[in-house]
Amino acid sequence: MKKICLVLFSVLMMLMIVGCGGSGPKKMVIGLDDNFAPMGFRNEKNEIVGFDIDLAREACKRAGMEVTFKPIDWSAKEAELNGKRIDAIWNCFTINPEREKVIQFSKPYINNCQVVAVPVKSTIQTIADLKGKTVGVQDDSTGSYLLDGKYADLRKGLKEYKKYPDFAAAFLDIDSGRLDALVVDEILVRYYMKKAPDKYRVLKEDLGKEVVGVGFRKDDKEFAARIDKVLDEMKKDGTCKKISMQWFGTDITRYEDKK
Repeated sequence: MKKICLVLFSVLMMLMIVGCGGSGPKKMVIGLDDNFAPMGFRNEKNEIVGFDIDLAREACKRAGMEVTFKPIDWSAKEAELNGKRIDAIWNCFTINPEREKVIQFSKPYINNCQVVAVPVKSTIQTIADLKGKTVGVQDDSTGSYLLDGKYADLRKGLKEYKKYPDFAAAFLDIDSGRLDALVVDEILVRYYMKKAPDKYRVLKEDLGKEVVGVGFRKDDKEFAARIDKVLDEMKKDGTCKKISMQWFGTDITRYEDKK
């Protein structure tokens, strides 16, 4: 009888372990810019909310991990990650060749684009019209990556090139007239335009299409594999689309398996 009880107890313990997600990581600390609406930002109750927040909560729940969101200095995100103060960067994080050298990315989960936003009454109509103007970007964002690299000639023709700690500060300078234009994620500016349709517009030309993924330490394969697995599940069962519809009224999620 004792042997039977011992066997049953052992089986029960094994089932509990499997049910709790096995021996993998039990917690994920996600770093983000908490001024990046609608991906990750603070609501009127000072709670961190957003599309990426909802997506990450559901993904971590399915992966059997507790999730914590940690606001960070966006320009120091790689240092936060490699210093193991966070486990992932999940905040509309663009995948590009420079970042792929030092970051282990998940599969892309949304499509995005870099655009130029201007005040609605601005005389600026094309990218060429930016010559002699004051243009802003978020520090260490994809916009700064482009203007410091591929579009360096465009940057050299500007009257002033300003880098901001976050896009919220940049939009304040557009509103006050201290900034003529802003290179920004289309996802972000469309959210601002929805809230204030008479304040901003986007130029027809863009600075390039892009895809977005979750960033992990280069040698941290387990987190990446688990998140890839659950995001695949969430795409297939319609959860990603549902969350996207709630925040954007359309499906911006990416379904291709390959980058």
